[in-house]
Amino acid sequence: MKDLSILPGNLPVPEDDGACDHLKGMRVPSASLGSASGTTVDISACDGVVVIYCYPMIGRPDSPPLVGWNDIPGARGCTPQSCAFRDHYAELAYTGARVYGVSAQPLADQAEARSRLELPFDLLNDSEFVLTEALRLPTFQYEGNRLIKRLTLVVADGVIKKVFYPVFPPDRNAEAVLEWLKQH
Repeated sequence: MKDLSILPGNLPVPEDDGACDHLKGMRVPSASLGSASGTTVDISACDGVVVIYCYPMIGRPDSPPLVGWNDIPGARGCTPQSCAFRDHYAELAYTGARVYGVSAQPLADQAEARSRLELPFDLLNDSEFVLTEALRLPTFQYEGNRLIKRLTLVVADGVIKKVFYPVFPPDRNAEAVLEWLKQH
């Protein structure tokens, strides 16, 4: 079984292509997303601070290697990013923030990952790209699947206040978000 929690040292660094420049100050549109816990969540209806980290897809240790995945800038690291948000969850909650992971990955895979990684927050499914298209989030193709690029949004009362994009290394993203929240 492969260890998805460790990032290889030779990953290509993603460059800022400007694909998220329009997001700061936008109001999050109404979009009901299914969750790994079996409920639906509309982020636009959430009061207070919400951290939304978008990721391409969390791998499974028992699945075959994804050929070429490590060569795509910003693709590798969904498990380390999710685990970092898990490990910093209490500190993030102390700031008053709620955390959600968002992906176009199938909901059953998200539920498996949430359970296996013991995530104390929910993973939301945007496989219909409702939120992704409404916010014009950047995506990419891998083996015929459309996936959301890795980025993180800090939303306060429905308005995007901070955008982390590109996110690299992904295992340090939760710390960067926490530091930003403490300063603001």
